[in-house]
Amino acid sequence: MLKLTSLEKQYEQAAADELRVLVVGAGIAGVTAAQLLRRDGRHPVLIERAESSSDQGYMLALMPMVDAALDDLGVHEAYRAASTPLGRYAVHGHTGRKLREDSMSAILARFGDYRGIGRGDLIDVLTDEGGAATFGSTVTELIERADGVEVSVSTPDGTHRLNFDLVIIADGIHSDTRQLVLGQRSVQVVDTKWGGWVVWAPEDADSDLGEEWWGAGYFAGLYPVKGEVGVFFGGPRADTAAGPASFVAKTRHQLKDVSPRLERALTAVLEDPDPYYWSLTDCRAPDWTTARTVLLGDAAAGFLPTAGIGAGMAMESAWVLAGILRQSDGSALADLLRAYERLQRPRVEAAQDNSRQLAKMMFRRSRFLAVLRELAMRFVSVELALRPIQRLLQEQPDPREVTGIGQR
Repeated sequence: MLKLTSLEKQYEQAAADELRVLVVGAGIAGVTAAQLLRRDGRHPVLIERAESSSDQGYMLALMPMVDAALDDLGVHEAYRAASTPLGRYAVHGHTGRKLREDSMSAILARFGDYRGIGRGDLIDVLTDEGGAATFGSTVTELIERADGVEVSVSTPDGTHRLNFDLVIIADGIHSDTRQLVLGQRSVQVVDTKWGGWVVWAPEDADSDLGEEWWGAGYFAGLYPVKGEVGVFFGGPRADTAAGPASFVAKTRHQLKDVSPRLERALTAVLEDPDPYYWSLTDCRAPDWTTARTVLLGDAAAGFLPTAGIGAGMAMESAWVLAGILRQSDGSALADLLRAYERLQRPRVEAAQDNSRQLAKMMFRRSRFLAVLRELAMRFVSVELALRPIQRLLQEQPDPREVTGIGQR
């Protein structure tokens, strides 16, 4: 579990390291990177703009590319205990009729675990041995020099000017710190113009079954985690702007077949007093690294949720980065960071491309196009749709390939 720690105390410990590291953002990517560096005996300073770790959000489906990071942290068993296996996936058409059900176990089991877990539960697993973090903190200025990075950090007790050798920027898709590094260089954004509400529904007997409804002007997804079912329900933002009650009523007119599970999900959307609304956009940074900074996770490439792989790629990237930094005593850092970007960026962007392609299929307003899509889906299995992801799982990255640069 993340432990509230003052910035001064964290920096005091980091100051003695041969590689002084600041990690900006205590989400999945930042926490994974910080914990892996701590496992290696380093003392990275971890800061988070949120005031606390209490609001830890939504559901995640994690593919087996996370296994290496979990193993290195020694938390794989804790992860399995806090999550649920996702063995089946079903998709429904615009009227609610089930079109097909596929075995995710048959597709992914040979690569490793495929499991559902709450975001907060995952962060607790990653910090099972404890993890220091300073909350309510943001980077307001970042000056990179040849011998280090001078960083101004605003905290509840004032502004601190600190010096680091490396800054890992992992503060999310809307990263403010990223803009301090990129300046006027623009971040590519794909806006689906769709969005929806994320809520929780009660656990049911189908704890291994993820289900989606690909509607004409709506989308519903049900994703089990331990003890609950995560629900996403939404559509074009122009339509969801009317609010959950209006949009649920509009969707019900399309549905001829409403399963008890979908009914519970729609009820959960209606009964949540303040459901979180998620605008479905992604981003892709033009560069990931400078000589002493690196973008990680959503700050580098923020994913649409359509392939369920964004969090997994963030954890894999953190593991690859930590593995490469293991070779550094602070010298040749720029070379190592460039090597990291060369190794990992093509993988991340291939997965992001897959998510973008799926979004074009899933988010349709036209009933005619929805019917054509449903005819095609009789012949398109989940295995075919996830073939690009399977290739990534078959070709796992190896940080040890980056050798001979800055070794101790």
